[in-house]
Amino acid sequence: MVASTTTDLMTAEEFCTWAELPGNADKRYELENGCVRRMSAPDELHVRAAAERILSGFAFQTGGIVTVGNRPLIVRRNPDTVSRPDISFSLTQVMIVGSDHPLELGLPDLVVEVESDADRYGPTTRAIRAYLRSGVPLVWLISPQDRIVTVYTASEFHVLDETEELTGNGVLPDFRCPVASFFNWPEPATRSEPDA
Repeated sequence: MVASTTTDLMTAEEFCTWAELPGNADKRYELENGCVRRMSAPDELHVRAAAERILSGFAFQTGGIVTVGNRPLIVRRNPDTVSRPDISFSLTQVMIVGSDHPLELGLPDLVVEVESDADRYGPTTRAIRAYLRSGVPLVWLISPQDRIVTVYTASEFHVLDETEELTGNGVLPDFRCPVASFFNWPEPATRSEPDA
C-alpha cells in the first residue's frame, strides 16, 4: 500500500537528502511527481533473494554491479519522480567525476521488480512505464503468483512461463537462466559460448 507523507513538492535531490535522515533511513520511500510516498514492506522475499543471487552470479562473471532496493533512480523531472527498484543491474557503473551523489549514477541496464498482491496492475505497471521512458533498456517483472516473468523493452513485451528460458535480450550479453530458477532454489546464470 502506498501512502502520501508530505504535501510539499520536493526535487529528487531534496528527496534523497530527506530519505537518508535518521528517522527515515530504515523505511521505504519513493518520490512520485514531487510527493513523498511511503511504500509497503516488500513481500515475496524468497523470489527477490533468488533474483539477486542469479544476477550476482552473472555480475561475478561479467564485472557487472547488482543493487538491491536502495538505489534511487530518477525516472521523471519537473515534477520529479524517484523510484527505488527492487533490483537493478549495470554492466558498468558511471558516475559524474568529483561526485558521490547516488542520483549521478548512470541508468542501469536492467531493472527487476517483483510483483506483490498489493500492487498488481497498479503502481508497478506505472513504474515500468516510467523506467522505460527514462531510458532503462530492459525491465523484468517477476510474478510469483503466476510463476511468470514479463520482459519489457521500449518497443515490446513478452511473457515467459517457468518452462522457458530468460535471456538478456541483447542488453545483457550471454545471459541465460531458466525462469523456474526464480521460483525454486536458484540455478546460477550461465554464459553461453559465442557462435562460431
